[in-house]
Amino acid sequence: MDELVLLSKAMGDLNRLNTVALIQREKELCVCEICDTLELSQPLVSRHLKQLKNAKVLDSHKEGKWMRYSIVASPSDVLAAYLKSLEKEAEALNPVCSCSMR
Repeated sequence: MDELVLLSKAMGDLNRLNTVALIQREKELCVCEICDTLELSQPLVSRHLKQLKNAKVLDSHKEGKWMRYSIVASPSDVLAAYLKSLEKEAEALNPVCSCSMR
């Protein structure tokens, strides 16, 4: 039950849902690509990413000086259901604005 509560809180915000849908569609993104594509501030996106990592929705790794985010490799059944429902939503999101710093 704890996992369901944590995941529900993490997925209970439209910006976080859009972030997850975008990362799911693109497989891996950096913060600046998420910010530019969703037209959100960097501090806001960083807070959302931290909450999604704490809920075990996202993984991250460092690539050079950039942090890259992706969906966890083995999502729980509950998370898998959320991800399945986000597939169509991801199609409606803007194309990714490539990071100008890469």
